[in-house]
Amino acid sequence: METLLTTDVLRESFSRIVAKLEASAEELNELDAVLGDGDLGVTMVRGARSVQAELASLPDDVGLALLRCAQAFTKISGSTLGTLLATGLMSAAKATKGRRAVPWSEISSLLAGATAMMSSRGQGQLGDKTILDSLDAARAATEGLETPDALIAAANAAVASAIERFRDQPSRQGRARIFGEKSVGQDDPGMVAFKRILEGLL
Repeated sequence: METLLTTDVLRESFSRIVAKLEASAEELNELDAVLGDGDLGVTMVRGARSVQAELASLPDDVGLALLRCAQAFTKISGSTLGTLLATGLMSAAKATKGRRAVPWSEISSLLAGATAMMSSRGQGQLGDKTILDSLDAARAATEGLETPDALIAAANAAVASAIERFRDQPSRQGRARIFGEKSVGQDDPGMVAFKRILEGLL
């Protein structure tokens, strides 16, 4: 993979993410059916395919490219998670606007910014057993790393640990919180969706 994050890297990365989400759609639907509407896999794939349709025409400006991806995703995927992911992409877009290449060492800070903006948008907090906890785990694990392979491996391992750590805790945010104790022992669908996105990059 490139030594810097560029639009070409984004094109390759999103193509791989789309393939992984398509392969994981049924799993995500089943997870979501336990604590939600059961359509997370469908909505994630629809959003990802919308992004894929924009890849060929993305600008070289990394920030503007990320903004286009965010707009494409939110246009099709109307789910809460889809909106939050688009919000996270918008945060990264703002931080990288005007640059054609971004050092990989900035990934941790981009994840921190995305987590903060997503938390504000969704009124969620760390510890609520949501995708925010996955993002924060990835942020901490990638701090100080400067190569894409190391970043992805560290983030993937950290998110796997976060999913396991939160499994036996109740959900405290979104539709899942309604189920109370039923959510104990269940993996949060959003956390798993983020894990599958990372796996697509491995």
